[in-house]
Amino acid sequence: MSDDQVSAPTFPTSLGTSTADEIRLLGQDLTTDLMGKVGFGELAFWLVTLRRPTPAETRVFEAVLVALADHGFTPTAIAARVTYLSAPDSLQGALAAGLLGGGSRFLGVTEDCGMFLHQALAGRDASGDTAEWDDTQWDELALEVVRESRANGAYIPGLGHPVHKVQDPRTPVLIGIAREEGLEGPHLKLFQAIGRVHEQVLGRKLPLNGAGVCGAALADLGLPVELLRGFALLARAAGLLGQLAEERRRPIGMDIYATVDRNAVYVDPES
Repeated sequence: MSDDQVSAPTFPTSLGTSTADEIRLLGQDLTTDLMGKVGFGELAFWLVTLRRPTPAETRVFEAVLVALADHGFTPTAIAARVTYLSAPDSLQGALAAGLLGGGSRFLGVTEDCGMFLHQALAGRDASGDTAEWDDTQWDELALEVVRESRANGAYIPGLGHPVHKVQDPRTPVLIGIAREEGLEGPHLKLFQAIGRVHEQVLGRKLPLNGAGVCGAALADLGLPVELLRGFALLARAAGLLGQLAEERRRPIGMDIYATVDRNAVYVDPES
C-alpha cells in the first residue's frame, strides 16, 4: 500500500478547527456567528461546558471573574512585577509567574471551597432533597460539616481573610446577584450556613471570603469543580496584565527588590 493510501489519523474535538478559508469554534463560524456577538466571559463558559450560558448564568459567571481579577499587591501581583523587573523582555514569563502563585492561600481557595462544598453535598442534592430546605436545615448540615472537619483536623476553605477581618465586601454582593438571577443553589446555601454556625464549633467568628463564595457560585452554575481554579486563574490573568501595564507606567519592582535586599540580615543557622 502506498503512503497516499494510508488513512491519516483523526483527532476529534468539539472546540476549534480551521481550514484555509474558515475558522470554526464550538460548531459556529468564528467570524460570522461569534465575533462581536459573544462576550469573552460567555465564550469561556461555553468552551468548558460545551453549552452557551443563559444571560443569568453569564451575569453570575462574569461577576465571579470581576471579583477575582485583582485586589491589590497580593503575592501573585508582586511575583509578576519582580519577574518583569528581572526579565522585561519576557512579558509571558512575568504573567506566568503570577499565575503560578495561585494556590491554597490565594486564588486556589475558589476551587478548594467549591470542591469542599460539593463533597459535603454529595448524595444529598442528587436526590433533590435539599431543594425546599429552610435555614434551620442548612444550619444543621453546616454544623455537621464543620464538626467533621474539626475532628479531622482539616481547615474549612472560604473562611477568613488576611485583610477583610469582619466581612469580605465581595461576598454579599455575589450572593445577591446569584439570588436575583435565581441561581442561588445548594453550594451557596451551604456556604452561607457555614458562615452562620462555624463560630459554635471553632470558637471564633470568621468572614466568608470572596474566593470561597466565588467557588460556591461557580459550583452552583454546574461547572466542573475540578476546573474551578482555572476560572480563578482566567480572572487573575486580566488583573496581572493590568499590574504589568502599571509596572511599565509607574514601576515599583526595583523598590520591592531593594527593600528586601537592603534589609536582609544574616542569621547563624546554628543559633
